[in-house]
Amino acid sequence: MTDLKVRVDKKKLERTAYVLKCVAHPVRISIIDLLEQQDQLTVSQLQEVLQIEQSLLSHHLTNMRDKGLVETRRQGKNVFYFLTDSSISNIIDCIKGCKPVQ
Repeated sequence: MTDLKVRVDKKKLERTAYVLKCVAHPVRISIIDLLEQQDQLTVSQLQEVLQIEQSLLSHHLTNMRDKGLVETRRQGKNVFYFLTDSSISNIIDCIKGCKPVQ
């Protein structure tokens, strides 16, 4: 039993827990999935796919931006959202690989 050790450093574990807390909502996971498929999307484009109220979507995007998961880029009248770290999209791969609990 003495060969057991934590294989991930403490800072990385803390960052991972922080990110997982932020994305622990179906809408936020869906936003990550959409931004993985398309490098950047506007609120209107996200809203069209997600079919939720603009105010609710904005709330989720603001939370994700405040936590550093997404950033924005303005182009004319449009504000585009994009993932700050493409490795966050690995969450989608993990979800796809999970077997449903029966």
